[in-house]
Amino acid sequence: MVTVESKNISRVEVVSREVTKLIESGIEISSLEPSYFYTKLSELKIDLLAKASADAKKRAETIAENSGGALGKVLKADMGVFQITAPNSNEDFSYGGAFNTSSKNKKASITIRINYSIK
Repeated sequence: MVTVESKNISRVEVVSREVTKLIESGIEISSLEPSYFYTKLSELKIDLLAKASADAKKRAETIAENSGGALGKVLKADMGVFQITAPNSNEDFSYGGAFNTSSKNKKASITIRINYSIK
């Protein structure tokens, strides 16, 4: 088994297509489609958590203010599912998360739940 890892995606794609020439010349070989991995997940999760928590606070403030109250302190916060899917895909979001490796382009999302007190 031969595995190729590279940040030069276009070259790997060319090489993976050229395997067909070896097969046509009688060399027995099997080839899989390339897998694409996002390599900076830790940084991405932190960024997504920051954006998601800011959005959750804004939504909670809107609800509190429009119901005659004010937002209080955080009572509980939980990070939910982290998903990496292909853009505009119909991939199922799963309880354990999704990690698409077949698409070169990726869409990442995270779910959080924050409970606030209301004053």
